[in-house]
Amino acid sequence: MKDISKERMSSVFDLKLTVQPEHIDVLGHVNNVVYVSWMQDVATAHIEHLGLGLAQYIELKHAMVAVEHHVQYRKAAFEGEEIILRTWLSDINALYSYRQYVFYRLKDQTVLFMGNTQWACVEIATGRPKRMSPSFTQAYQPISAAENPMDFSQYHPVVEA
Repeated sequence: MKDISKERMSSVFDLKLTVQPEHIDVLGHVNNVVYVSWMQDVATAHIEHLGLGLAQYIELKHAMVAVEHHVQYRKAAFEGEEIILRTWLSDINALYSYRQYVFYRLKDQTVLFMGNTQWACVEIATGRPKRMSPSFTQAYQPISAAENPMDFSQYHPVVEA
């Protein structure tokens, strides 16, 4: 398994994508369900970037699963627009991590969507709650208080979707 102890553990993470025709609903803008799917996509890309992703979950025999989402739709997104899916970890304890999201349109830095998810650590074989191993608590640290996730003038590790 990748040694994450020597790396920066967590920071704001950006995933850039272009809105595709399949993201659009009958009203001509990105469908609400797509935003929730994007929450999963950017969270998965972020944990992979941190070196503690899905393959490591299997190896460690425990995983993080979503238990609660809060979402706020602010503005519509349209086909062809470039969108930044931004996420970061805001808190952690023995059983839960808390992830924040803000999705914004690149050309005008307009916030389209905000959300957060509470993730619980579970044992894969049983689905029962499990205290996070040191691998998890080291990798999934909240961002520094000095880091402003709403500063759109800076890109963070950007991955193209």
